[in-house]
Amino acid sequence: MPWKRLPFDGRNLSAALNIADLREVARRRVPGFVFEYVEGGAEEEATLRGNREAFAALRFAPPTLIDTEGRSLRTELLGATSNAPIAIAPTGLNGMLHPDGDIGLARAAAAFGIPYTLSTLSTTLLEDVASQAGGRLWMQLYVMKNRAIAEDIMRRAAASGFEALLFTTDANVFGSREWDRRNYLRPGRPRPRAILDTLRHPSWLTRVLLRKGVPRFRNLEAFLPPGAASAVGGSTIIPQMFAPTITWDDIAWIRQRWPRKLLIKGVLTVSDARRAADLGCDGIVLTNHGGRQLDYCLAPIEVLGEIAAAVGHRMTVLIDSGFRRGTDIAKALALGANAAMLGRAALYGLAAGGEAGVRRAIEMLALELDRVLGQLCCRSVADLGPALLRRQPPPNP
Repeated sequence: MPWKRLPFDGRNLSAALNIADLREVARRRVPGFVFEYVEGGAEEEATLRGNREAFAALRFAPPTLIDTEGRSLRTELLGATSNAPIAIAPTGLNGMLHPDGDIGLARAAAAFGIPYTLSTLSTTLLEDVASQAGGRLWMQLYVMKNRAIAEDIMRRAAASGFEALLFTTDANVFGSREWDRRNYLRPGRPRPRAILDTLRHPSWLTRVLLRKGVPRFRNLEAFLPPGAASAVGGSTIIPQMFAPTITWDDIAWIRQRWPRKLLIKGVLTVSDARRAADLGCDGIVLTNHGGRQLDYCLAPIEVLGEIAAAVGHRMTVLIDSGFRRGTDIAKALALGANAAMLGRAALYGLAAGGEAGVRRAIEMLALELDRVLGQLCCRSVADLGPALLRRQPPPNP
């Protein structure tokens, strides 16, 4: 019988060698509809695939015979030291993956010495994350039709010591994740097959639903009608709350209410990056929302170089969407990013093993990045530059 490579089938997190291994553990540990919420992309998922294809198109051209002993991943992000050029991106409904989802993510980030970003749509009160996890905390903000929600989030985040605000601008109109929607008869009402699959995951039922009940949008409860704060009820109400009317004028409105670092999350053009810098923003996050919003959208890594060249000397440039390897992070840093933000990569760890799984995900990526630095003859992340990269031409049609 010929040798055949098989997906990772273990359960021991220490035996997982990469993010793909953690993904396999996560896929087995949670019901299909929960995994699909994390995994899926918009419509035909062309953007989702394109994020990974864009990384694959970049190849390294390493020098040789350079001393790389004593390598360091430490860098400065928003005026403070980070132990690696990595931050945890904001993701909502993490309580569906693990009962202590947001706190587990934040604690893992704090333990490693990198920032964690809490979502407006988190299932944990921002005050609880601050008191139970600590570390460098950033707050993601959606400005909804009811401006009182954003005002409340900013006031509470400032009082709780969150150091930065990430204003997300690319979700004012919700994308259509069709594979996710196929799990439901209608919003909030799972299909019988999804319910049956859930019953095949008794440990998840016990750990998540029986321990704490259906996760709730804790930071929005005061603004939602009765019954709409849960993941079930909120699925029909919350999409209607988003404001398609947000504009650049809202930066000034936020600045009047937020006294600390401000970043715009959703930038993909040089003109928008320059406008953010002109308005005094401290940073930007290049993103296509992990392929979950606009399908056939370009990958952030494809425009990173030109955007970093235009504004990198004026503001912090972060990037997310599709990061799975230390090589991915090295490519982004070489093109001018200050750090990469992890979304699904961290969530695979969370679903696979809670806080320990997130720590494992961060550690693996940091070890990979350190190894790549050495192989590229770099002693620090500051040594990475565009001369180390070549872009592969697209394949012939």
